Amino acid sequence: MQTNNETTTETDHAAAGGRYAELQKLVAGMAADFQKFYGDNNKAAGTRVRNAMQELKTFAQTVRNEVSTIKNGGAAGAAKDED
Repeated sequence: MQTNNETTTETDHAAAGGRYAELQKLVAGMAADFQKFYGDNNKAAGTRVRNAMQELKTFAQTVRNEVSTIKNGGAAGAAKDED
């Protein structure tokens, strides 16, 4: 039984690391457009910034739902089925 607990813990950490890495990648992908918009006053980059922020908002809501589901005793994959 101890092996199962260790496996579950490793799987949970891998999922958390994956979500965090996904968040970092999403934010890092915005950097160039932020610079172009705020630094160079490029209006097209502003549109891309707004789109990226909407994508970030959607991602954040998905993570919030997953956290709530897991916290309340549901399965980790159940939140993905809600979309």
